[in-house]
Amino acid sequence: MNIAAAIKLDDSSRFSGTKTDHNQMEDLLQDKKLHLVLDLDHTLLNGTNLERMTSEEECFKIQAEPDVSEGKGSLFMLKFTQKNFDMIIKLRPFVRTFLKEASKMYILHVYTLANRSYASLVVNILDPRREYIKGRVISRNDVAQKNRKTLDVIPAPESAILILDDTKEVWRKHERNLIPIEKYHFFSSSCQDFDPDCKSHSEMKSDESETEGALATILKVLEKIHFMFFDDESNGDNLIDRDVRRVSETVRKNILKGCKLLFPTNFMTDQETNHRLSEVAMRLGATCSTEYGPSVTHVVAWDFGTRGSRWAVKENKYLVHPDWLKAAYFTWHKHPEENFPVTQLGQLQEYLPYLIEEMFALCVFREVYKLFSQNYGFDKKMKRT
Repeated sequence: MNIAAAIKLDDSSRFSGTKTDHNQMEDLLQDKKLHLVLDLDHTLLNGTNLERMTSEEECFKIQAEPDVSEGKGSLFMLKFTQKNFDMIIKLRPFVRTFLKEASKMYILHVYTLANRSYASLVVNILDPRREYIKGRVISRNDVAQKNRKTLDVIPAPESAILILDDTKEVWRKHERNLIPIEKYHFFSSSCQDFDPDCKSHSEMKSDESETEGALATILKVLEKIHFMFFDDESNGDNLIDRDVRRVSETVRKNILKGCKLLFPTNFMTDQETNHRLSEVAMRLGATCSTEYGPSVTHVVAWDFGTRGSRWAVKENKYLVHPDWLKAAYFTWHKHPEENFPVTQLGQLQEYLPYLIEEMFALCVFREVYKLFSQNYGFDKKMKRT
């Protein structure tokens, strides 16, 4: 039987009655475990085709580990003989410790939109003895929609499942279950594909911190959610009726609790951009205002070229760059405002593309004006009028 058939057969019990959500929740409570669905690429690792490696990255081929069975190292070569296709992957710092510690609290599943052979190879590298990833390994071969992910293939009630993924768009039906993580860009090609303005870790000759990086931070969040779900006595409801999504939302809404944010606009930021930022802020527990007033605590702006920015300085309010919100969103805690200043240098860098565009448009207009003046006497007609 293939994996897809097995998933369909097992998953039918969630709805047809052989084992209800209630029964499954009882099993979880007995083991004191929830479910955690893990993405692979840009979440637990980063990979690239060998042909896309830069000359500076060629040295990583030599450093790649030849043996995956020991569960050591962070660079590995993958060979796909059927497609004559080779690639190299770099594990995200702290990933093995993350899997070990998370598996004590959660049943770990892997869910990737890559194919089954890739998923199997990577899981074998991450957990060669299958000590930690004891749930399902799901690939695009096992689901109908190739660009969407669904919790229908996880044998557990949605109220007991969390998701760790860098791409929220693939989880449109399950955003409440999602714990977002910032993309891991180790190789240069990864930045080229997703954010040409960013620099990869290989370019910067650095890497994420083992103790303070993304996975170490998320592990603390998972520990807190697990504790609040099972052990927090302040939860007065019946344990079997609890919903991990509500617990997750409670933790998230405490991040910016007590903050009131104002988002000023100028020609660089439209209403849609500010609307997206305000949605993030409210998910983190902040309130948002469209009016200036004493209750506003923070002004979030890209530059000094807004009335709001000047007002913040005058009224001694916090003036922070939108990256302050981004950091809170991905790390699940409020960062010091002084680490995200709105600087004059930043203002110039932000404005430069727009200024160049405006100057180009002005030059084009002047040339067209000259052309009309020479051929149709446009300049003389304008002067007479």
